[in-house]
Parts: sequence; C-alpha cells; structure tokens
Amino acid sequence: MSQPQSQPPLTGLKVLELSGLAPGPFCGFLLSSYGASVLRIDRPGPPSSDLLTSYKSSLPLDLKSPASHALLLSLVRKADVLIDPYRPGVLEKLGLDPATVLAKLNPRLITVRLTGFRRDGKYKDMAGHDINYLAVSGVLSMLGAKNTPPLPPGNVLADFAGGGHVAFTGVLLALIHRGVSGRGQVVEANMADGVNYLGTFPRVLTRAPMWNGPRGTNTLDGGAPYYGCYETKDSGRYMSVGALEPQFFKELLRGLGLQEADIVPERGMSREDKRSWEYMRAVFTARFKTKTREEWEEVFDGTDACCVPVLTWQDLEERDYEFRPIVGLTGSPGREVEMTYEGKLLKTGEGGEETLREWMGWRKGKEWDVGGKGAAELREKGKL
Repeated sequence: MSQPQSQPPLTGLKVLELSGLAPGPFCGFLLSSYGASVLRIDRPGPPSSDLLTSYKSSLPLDLKSPASHALLLSLVRKADVLIDPYRPGVLEKLGLDPATVLAKLNPRLITVRLTGFRRDGKYKDMAGHDINYLAVSGVLSMLGAKNTPPLPPGNVLADFAGGGHVAFTGVLLALIHRGVSGRGQVVEANMADGVNYLGTFPRVLTRAPMWNGPRGTNTLDGGAPYYGCYETKDSGRYMSVGALEPQFFKELLRGLGLQEADIVPERGMSREDKRSWEYMRAVFTARFKTKTREEWEEVFDGTDACCVPVLTWQDLEERDYEFRPIVGLTGSPGREVEMTYEGKLLKTGEGGEETLREWMGWRKGKEWDVGGKGAAELREKGKL
C-alpha cells in the first residue's frame, strides 16, 4: 500500500504580506517555500521589483481607499500571519494598529513587524539600508582588510540574515506559542538587533586572543594566512583556505608541496606566531599562482586540507548545482525551489483571484472586483 504524500509543514497557513523591500519579501518567501499560502498586498499599478515571489499571489490594494481598506480587514479575519515591512507608525496611520485593531479582529493573528533600526532609540525615525543597520549593529566594524574602511558583504547580512530570516524565525516561534495558547501576538524584528545577534560569537571572541586585534589582523577575519583566499594561475579565480587545525594545516602543506620550514622566516617560529604571517602569506600567494584553479581542485578534492575553490554564480550554473530549500525535512519537505539564477516578477494581481476564492470563497465580480484604486469589496458593509 502506497504511503500518502507528505505536505510541507506550513500547508494551510494564510499569510498577508504587505509589499516592501527585500527583508519582508524574504520572510514571505521562506514561509511560501514551506507550504504557506502567501498573498502579497501590492499597490495598484506596475509590478514591484520584488523577485522573491515563488508560490505567492498578488492583490492590488490602495490602503487609503475605504473599500480596499475594508477588503484588507476582511482578509485579516481569516489570516494567520501579517507581514508589516513599514517604518514605525505607518501601520497605525493606515488605521491598522496591531494592538487596537488587528488583534481585536483576529485574536489568533501573528503580526510580524520588521524594521531596519530598533523601534526605539535615536535611529528609529531615520531611513536606512543594509549597510547602515550593519554599521550600528557593531558587525560592520569587523569586516574588511586592515588599514581599509569596513567592507559590507553586499546586502546579505542585515537585509536577509538579520532581517527576513530572523522575522521568519519569529513567526515560527509565535506559531508554536499559538498552538499552546490559542492566541496570536506581535513579533517585533529589526535588522540591527538581528545581525548583532548573529555576531554573538565574534563579539565574544574579541575578549580572546583569536580576535582581540584590529580588523584584518586576527585568525578568522583575514589576518591569518591559513584562513583566507588566494588567486590562482588563471587570473580572477581563487581558492579558499580554512586550515585552522594542525592536522588540516599539514594536509594543506602536503598539497602545496611545502614543508613547515618553508613557510616561516626564522627557524623555531610556528604558524601561530603572528610575526611569521606576512612571510607565510607571501609563500602561499606565490605557490597558488603556479597552478590553475581547476588544477588545485584536482590536488585538494577528497582531502582534509580545508581548501576548496571560490565558485561564482556562473560556476554553479555551469556545474548544474542543485538549489534546494534552506533546510531538508524528511517527513514534510519544503517545496521545490522555483528560481535559481533568474528571478520572476509577480504581476500585480497575479493569482489573487484564486487566493480569494480559496481563502474566502469569494468570486470576482460578485463579492469583490478591481477598479482604479485596486481591489475592493462589493458586498454591503458588515456582511463579509
């Protein structure tokens, strides 16, 4: 007898995602990837620039329009989660205060509020982007080479790791609590605190020898020559080295064809002696230049030297790298990844009709329709 096909763990969860920039959509993307029905509330007009739209649908609403506002409140009554990506006070100005309006409409609603800076403190009313949230978190001060300005790693850390992913975690915790209490709550996430929390380990290490020096001079921040990247013979291609443990370091030297005496400037020096690091880095730099990246891959593949190629997105595409959900679940796996190297813009209103039929039992043209100010209810007030 065949076993019933398992469903993603968030199947049946109804999520309203108010349109915003990357962090909010990423939270919605993670929820939809594991089965949630995510309905984006978009502004009427052209599609947004959001590319994190897998398994989502869209409904155009002008929240300043009374009819569209009423439609949203009807959806709130049915929803499990509302993603609020706005700056502090915006939701309240729209008449959607989570405590005084939304929670009364739906006591089981989980409202996740995602801001860049904290909702209190000196930056709360200021605009910002990933680099700014990373800056005030303390983490940016640790990134980059010595004697250079701090170097942000794109907008990965604050927007996505400290923002969207942390908000996703908050939703899951609130769902667990709701399963016990029967009540929803407000999840308050901000990117500055989120990325600061991610920096817990290096922050603690700043009190230890491993990370107590200036930026770019420590074991894990590019200071140690056995923890960094080296260009190969084919210019613009690199190998990464992370041979921290002595046994792995020996494997690295073996692959490079070096002896320990070759990598220190004076007899009796060890690799832990920071006075040898500049010399050791020069030796490694010269040696990696003697072979192409592909040739070094052949040397180190299958070894414990902690030395692997730095692959680009193009490399992954050419190698048919399989993109998978963020975590594998054997009993209730997530949905297949729809997007790999090209995003997909969700057209304004795309899939919204089907979602309203599924959530509310509504039919377009009868209970609701789309006009110049977006979707709106057609029924008389109070009968939805």
